[in-house]
Amino acid sequence: MKAAVLYGNCDIRYDDYKDPETRPGTVKIKVVASGICGSDVPRVLNHGAHFYPIVLGHEFAGDVVEVGEGVTSLKVGDRVSGVPLLPCMKCEDCQQGDFSLCKNYSFIGSRQQGSFAEYLVVPEQNAVKFDPSIPYEQGAMFEPSTVGLHGLLLNDYKGGDYVAVLGGGTIGMFTMQWAKIFGSKRVVVFDINNDRLDLAKRLGADEVINTLDEDYMEKAKDITGGRGYKYVFETAGSVPTSYMAFELASNKAHVCFIGTPTKDLIFSPKLWELMNRKEFKLTGSWMSYSAPFPGKEWELTAHYFKTGQLKFDSGFIFKKFPLSQVDKAFELFKDPSQVKGKVLLMNE
Repeated sequence: MKAAVLYGNCDIRYDDYKDPETRPGTVKIKVVASGICGSDVPRVLNHGAHFYPIVLGHEFAGDVVEVGEGVTSLKVGDRVSGVPLLPCMKCEDCQQGDFSLCKNYSFIGSRQQGSFAEYLVVPEQNAVKFDPSIPYEQGAMFEPSTVGLHGLLLNDYKGGDYVAVLGGGTIGMFTMQWAKIFGSKRVVVFDINNDRLDLAKRLGADEVINTLDEDYMEKAKDITGGRGYKYVFETAGSVPTSYMAFELASNKAHVCFIGTPTKDLIFSPKLWELMNRKEFKLTGSWMSYSAPFPGKEWELTAHYFKTGQLKFDSGFIFKKFPLSQVDKAFELFKDPSQVKGKVLLMNE
């Protein structure tokens, strides 16, 4: 088959690659759409791969073309999205249902062959069937949707209060929508890009705030009558939004860091003291899994995609490239400020 093979730093090529073989308990998927995740970028551009050569990619959708012995829940022709985590199922964390915390895991697209290819073989439980009315481009966004929902679940989220979502990227947009689906009083999206804020409004955000405005914090607090936000979800992984989370939180708030920082965070004593004075709970969120594997995050994404309550918009997608032009796709990320949404690789 053909695949986008990473041979070394900044050396990714559309090349011949061994066709994966279906084994008992697995299914073979013909990949149609595969998203470039922010974690893929340093693997290609900054010596970030575990080994070479490797085929990356873990946000994908396609069709089942072959089923292995013993597979009962899927059949040829099913449209599926892929669950990238391969937990060991034996360690203490896995036994407790905390699959994201497994230390003996493997991962599709970073530790073994991923979805930047024509075909991929995965265990039966790692293929999530979704309704054929849902386009493949949307199906390739299961994983970012589940990441957003996982953050809500970890924070014991309950409706009826104010929610702040910091960062209008793909995960931020899904986090906002989940907060709406489960009954927020008002949800506000914060970003520096007006196009992303316009998208947030189309997808259902009650308010949007551009944090480049000088009076943005005053506007943000006025929305809550000065009380602050009961739930704050940081999804950008940036230094400014990390600090912002501490300021926006209300007394007894739930503050969740979903984004992954790439630079040092240095908190002043005054800023850190906000956590003490407000007595808010600060939580990290990692990946998107719960018991039974892969979890309700994936089941609910399939359901709400089908009902249309979890919305998809063409504005999610910045550009689509044929897989054969994978090198051009990653060229975009050499200036990440120019990437205004999800970049998808499509099999021709």
